This record gives sequence, structure tokens and C-alpha cells, in this order.
Amino acid sequence: MRRLLMAVVCVMTVGLASPARAQSAATAEAEVRKVIADYNAAYEKNDLDTYFKAFAPDLTQWFPSGRVDLPTYRADWTKTIQSGAKNEKVEVRDLRVQLSQSGDAAIATYLLRVTFRSAKGAVSTEDNQETDVLFKRNATWTIVHVNYAPAKAR
Repeated sequence: MRRLLMAVVCVMTVGLASPARAQSAATAEAEVRKVIADYNAAYEKNDLDTYFKAFAPDLTQWFPSGRVDLPTYRADWTKTIQSGAKNEKVEVRDLRVQLSQSGDAAIATYLLRVTFRSAKGAVSTEDNQETDVLFKRNATWTIVHVNYAPAKAR
């Protein structure tokens, strides 16, 4: 009888914890989706301060040109924008979010369509595949890794 009672208590405990865990996962996913939306909105507006605040200081990135750290990327992108070039439109498509079981790490994958105007006025639109890895540190989601590459035409 004692074993049966303990088994019932264990099942009830797991059952009661599951809705809270599901709510926590839903909340975490919503938070990650907001970070991705806000970060890409800042990218579209060429708002460098807001854009770069989304990244962790220890950010690593893979671009088609190779691995890039945050100071190098910030300097290069700032120089590009200061030259008169700018993003005109940025669209996040097919966003998918995966969360760690502990709820403090996430992977966001999506297609990013970017319409860009060069300093000389040439306009181009490109589709890119982006994967962002986020960690929740000090109660804040930050992007710790980005993999960004041109998407193959379908």
C-alpha cells in the first residue's frame, strides 16, 4: 500500500509539473521570437545601437567569408552603414525555435530576405539562411552565435 501511495504521489507531482513546464516553454519561445523580431527590425532600420545590443560580447559568427567576432563585425557593418549604404527591407520568414530542456538556450532558424541599397544606389534583394543560438543570461536572451549564408534558389 505504501508503494502504491508513493507511486500515486510521484505521478501527481509529474502531472502537476508538466503544465508549468509547458507554460515556461511557451513563454521562453515567445521571448526568443520577440528577440529575433526586434533584432531584425533594428537591422532593417539600420539602428546599429539597438541591433548590436542583441549580441553577447562573446558572439561568434559564420559568414560566407569565414568566422567573425563581434568587434570585427561591428566595425565592418558600421563602416558600411556610414558609407551611405543601408538596408531597405528585412523580412523574417519560416521562423522555427528549438528550446533546451532547461529553458536557457534556444536555436532560431529562419529565412531572411534583405533588400539592400549600396552607397552607389544599387538595390539588391537576397534570401539568406540564418541560424541564431541564444542563451538566457541574467534573465535576458542574447545571441551568442550566428550562422548566415545565402539561401539556395528553390
